[in-house]
Amino acid sequence: MTGIKTTGEKKMMFFSGRAHPELAEEVAHQLGVGVVPTKAFDFANGEIYVRYQESARGADCFLIQSHTAPINKWIMEQLIMIDALKRASARSITVIVPFYGYARQDKKHRGREPISARLIADLMKTAGADRLLTVDLHTDQIQGFFDGPVDHLFALPLLADYVGAKVDRSKLTVVSPDAGRVRVADRWCDRLGAPLAIVHKRRDKDVANQVTVHEVVGEVKGRVCVLVDDMIDTGGTICAAADALFAHGAEDVIVTATHGVLSGPAADRLKNSKVSEFVFTDTLPTPSELSESLDKIKVLSIAPTIARAVREVFEDGSVTSLFDEQ
Repeated sequence: MTGIKTTGEKKMMFFSGRAHPELAEEVAHQLGVGVVPTKAFDFANGEIYVRYQESARGADCFLIQSHTAPINKWIMEQLIMIDALKRASARSITVIVPFYGYARQDKKHRGREPISARLIADLMKTAGADRLLTVDLHTDQIQGFFDGPVDHLFALPLLADYVGAKVDRSKLTVVSPDAGRVRVADRWCDRLGAPLAIVHKRRDKDVANQVTVHEVVGEVKGRVCVLVDDMIDTGGTICAAADALFAHGAEDVIVTATHGVLSGPAADRLKNSKVSEFVFTDTLPTPSELSESLDKIKVLSIAPTIARAVREVFEDGSVTSLFDEQ
């Protein structure tokens, strides 16, 4: 005999950074595991220290961290945690990123610009990640930036089924807030059996960064319109699109987005909007000033979707099968 045989079974371990512990705990609960105890703190100068309090040797490790504000701190913490797992002799490292930071910087619009979404993928691979699992990337092409398997999950079934259950589908129109979201909106139409409309933005060439005209393509008069987007950051685009729909005779407007970034003036814009309901998933924590004071925000849990995907990866199953009905 020239070697040693082992009969040990595969071992899953679930880790979390400090960015969104509520989501991590819910995913762990869905999986029936505990989050591995981790010692993590900031030094006085801002450097991050991480140490796991259990051995990860030979384990299939799943590390969740959503890139919420302050985004650069949590990305750096995730990279440090990946490195710690690699140096702890983990068998495999799957990085779960419910919201992928810098995803909007996925191409060069002008010269001398970075492609920051590619940089984030390169950093994760260099740190030691074997696999990436994420939810509703800003553009599908980001999957190609990571040199390894990427499991791209979709919140569409969760969001669409919620809207479809509370609205008369015969009066429903799915609306894309711009040309870039038409493909996603079309999938909503297939799932809900609803027609499609598009809000087309025209900009004043003499006023920088300001949309002056919204043209609505499609029938929205007397209809309940559901605006679908991947993320809402400051809320300017989506609220202006909703105003355009009301101006064209829409009976009601519901806004859905996977990622509620909700930074800067978003809180005031959502409060002052005529939109009846904003529906998000909990890929990012909802700011307390909104979750406590604005009753037209509905947050749906993405944890069951992530947990099912993690189980499929661990058991060498098919993540794609979770979304075959799309």
